[in-house]
Parts: sequence; C-alpha cells; structure tokens
Amino acid sequence: MIRVSELKLPLDGTKEQLKKKAARALGVVPKEMKELKIFRRSLDARKKDDIHYVYTVDVSLEDESRILRRADGKKLAPAPDIVYRLPKGVNMPEKRPVVVGFGPAGMFAALLLAEMGLRPVVLERGGDVESRRKAVEQFWETGKLDTENNVQFGEGGAGTFSDGKLTTRIKDPRCRKVLEEMAEAGAPEEILWDAKPHIGTDLLRGVVRNIREKITALGGEVRFHAKVSGFAWENGKIHAVLLENGEQMETKDVVLALGHSARDTFELLEREGFALEQKPFAVGVRIEHPQEMINRAQYGQAAENLPAADYRLTYTTKAGRGVYTFCMCPGGMVVAAASEEGRLAVNGMSLHARDGENANSALLVQVFPEDFGSPAPLAGMYFQRDLEEKAFQAGGGGYAAPVQKVGAFLGIEGNGEGVRPTCRPNVTESSMNDIFPAFITDALREALPAMGRRLKGFDRPDALLTAVESRSSSPVRILRDENGESLRFGGIYPAGEGAGYAGGIVSAAVDGIAAAERIAAKYGWKKAGQ
Repeated sequence: MIRVSELKLPLDGTKEQLKKKAARALGVVPKEMKELKIFRRSLDARKKDDIHYVYTVDVSLEDESRILRRADGKKLAPAPDIVYRLPKGVNMPEKRPVVVGFGPAGMFAALLLAEMGLRPVVLERGGDVESRRKAVEQFWETGKLDTENNVQFGEGGAGTFSDGKLTTRIKDPRCRKVLEEMAEAGAPEEILWDAKPHIGTDLLRGVVRNIREKITALGGEVRFHAKVSGFAWENGKIHAVLLENGEQMETKDVVLALGHSARDTFELLEREGFALEQKPFAVGVRIEHPQEMINRAQYGQAAENLPAADYRLTYTTKAGRGVYTFCMCPGGMVVAAASEEGRLAVNGMSLHARDGENANSALLVQVFPEDFGSPAPLAGMYFQRDLEEKAFQAGGGGYAAPVQKVGAFLGIEGNGEGVRPTCRPNVTESSMNDIFPAFITDALREALPAMGRRLKGFDRPDALLTAVESRSSSPVRILRDENGESLRFGGIYPAGEGAGYAGGIVSAAVDGIAAAERIAAKYGWKKAGQ
C-alpha cells in the first residue's frame, strides 16, 4: 500500500472527496484505487477562518511500484508494516507468570502472555469493573470510601474513571497493538485513526471487561480482591508472591504493574529492599470553565459544527518552574478520587459524548526531589499525602472538595455568573493558600494570566479551582536493569505508570507489553526478524 499524507478536507467533507484528493495526489483516477484506509485524521484549527481536517490515508493499487518511483517520502511513501507479531518459542516456564495490578500495564502484559499461551495469573487488589462502579458511585453520593475498590484501585486502573484518552507522545510500534485490541474490545473504531483518540469512561468500562474475558478465554486467570502482602525469594530471585489472605503463589516471573496510588505497596517494596528512587512529578488543581467558552475560543464561528474543544497550555515561571495543563476533559466533570481515609484527591472524567456543561483540566506545577524535604525514596509520596490531608481538612471533612474562584485566588474584582462545580459528593469554598506551599500558589498566580492571554477566558474570575490534583504521575521509580528486571531481584519486571516508566493509558500498556516480551525472551522466545 502507499501512504498519502496532507490531504485537506473541509469540515463537511465526504469519503468520496477524500478518494478524489488521494487519487489526484497519486496521479491516478479514483477507480484505479482498490482500497483506501484512513490512517490518521487531525483537525487544523490554527486559523479560525480556515478550520479543516487533514488526513493521512493508505491506498492499494495494481501497479504501486510505478507510483512509488516518484514518491517524495513525505506526501507519498510506502505504507509501513504496522502489524504486531507475537514472540514465538517452545520453551515454557515451570510456573505460571504472575501479573500484579490490572491497570493498562498489567492488562496488556497479561493479554500478551495469554496470547503466547503462558497462562498468566493476574492479582488485582480492587474489584471487577461492575463492583468498582457501584463502590465509586456510592462514594460520590455518600462520601463513604472503600479503600480497596475506588477510582484508583480495581479493574482497568485509574484510567477507567477518566476521559479514556489514548494520545501519547511515544513513537513505539506497540501503540498500534494497544489501539487495535481496544477497538476489538468495543472501543469506537475512530480511535485507530483519530489524532486525539478517546473512549470515554462510560465505554471504557466495557472495553476493559472484554479484554479481561479475552485473557481468561486464552487460559489466563484474573483474581480480584487479591492484595499482595509480600514476596518469597530464592537466591535473590522471586520464588513466590504472598497474598494478604495467607496464600502463597509460586512463580519465577512477576510483572509488577502497580498504579501510581499503590502507596502501601510502595512501602512494602521499600521494606523488602527494592531499589527505589524519587522522581519529579506535578501537583495542582482542577480548573473548570464553561465548555461553550472553550469551544468559541478554539474554533470561533465554526464551534457549532465541531466536537467539544480541548486545549493544552504550558508556561515557565520566572523562577524556572513549569506550569501546564494536563488530562483536559472536554464536556466532563471533576471527580473525587481519594483512595485513603482522611485524604482528598481529585481528577477529571468525561463520557464518550463529552456533552457536559463544563470543561475541566488539571493545572499543575512541577515539583522536584529538592521540594520534598527528604532524600528518602518515598518522600515525594509523603509530600502528596500531606497536600491531600490539607485538602481534606480545608474541605471540612466528609470528602467535600475545597474550591476557589480564580478571581478570589488572584485577588481581582468580578466573579461573573459563576461556573457551577461538578465535583461530587460536595464542594466547600476555601483558600488554596491553606493547602499548598507558597511556591505552588505563586507559580499558579503567575501562570494563570499568561495562559489567559493565549486562551481567551482561561483566567476569567468565575473559573473554578478545585483541590487537590496530586495523582498526575508516580512519585517514585522502581529501578530496573537493561533487561527490564528489578535492579536487586531477578524475575521481577516493574512496568507502567506506578513503576515510574509511563505517563498515560497507551504508554503504560506499551510498557506492559514490553515486560511480557522480556519474559518470553528469558525462555528463548523471539519475535519475527530477531
């Protein structure tokens, strides 16, 4: 097939128009094209009076070599082979591999191990997606928190209660495998070609359930409410995983796919002697605006003909500290995302339709090891906990999230009509000064007006800040060697976001796939071409 890039179409463009554009670029007539597949579609909104879609397509023709002889490698090029090929081998592990955690990294590690016939056992401390949904809804309605089955813990990981964004900056060919498996499991087909793919939490729950069912159909096992309490070692290598219920599961291969909020497990790893190190992350607030305002600011008069708009903003303070928006949820809601009693964290979530009244995004400030006040490996985690305890207290307890209008935060006049808060179970007006150290509030106060100059209305006085967004990424890294194994213990493969090696659903899933490949390589399995 031939890849044809930079095909521009108006917002109401049709498939037939796309075929004609592709044929013109190839120098053929449309009927000579045997097949046309959309590979990528992005929206170019840089000029408000010329908003259009840009397509990349793959086309098959009878005589492709003739066309490729004049290909420039940019707008015309051979379509790359993006088919994922499983490692192959005959040697089998003595014991079934164990995957700890069933977020994106653990899920895709288990899926790949199952597809290779290695019959993995998954240990997930939380519940399946349906019991988890009920526990989360109860928390949002009543403030009653289940510390083992919540927004952070359970089938699908923290991403299950989010926007289900599948954008990533990594250029790993395994990304395509992730998207194709999700589409096969029920995600909308457009995730395969949309430049900013998302699923939405309402659809994502079904997707993760279907992937689990595929794993079990292939001989794997997924065990819920199975919390790891320790490890047994033999000559510096894993011998067994110990469960809180007293069970001991013998194995020689463990994918350690913790979520970024598995704080008690991080403490367990420190006691066990794992090599851990601090890592930078970011903390801040969720900021809410009317979605209609964001649409107008991004699309102008074309807003009515386009899906809910998103944005991404960055700023560097005079002191050199980065401030940026993250995990922007068009037409979404702010959600209470606590996993520990007496500590309050928030996150953002959108349904697939993204049709809510408000837009929200994390507005984060970089924090570095020197900010933690200690060289201890888990000092960043305790820094997060301290902020969450202050947010819980500022909200008056009961998991009411502390909120403050941007105008009050910046000390400027005018609050407008007020953006209505979306966070459940409740919110309480408070001051961000009661929660954050000065270096964070100072950075936010400097960044907000600057961002308002780039996105009109971003710093409007009635925009709403909700605290505390503290779980943007893991505060610790579980060190691993060049083979992907734990630096101190053989047979343990730290993977994904909680281990400090990913930053989103797709990158975590890719890291999980890589961990499964490393286990296969240990037994002499090879991928095609190796």
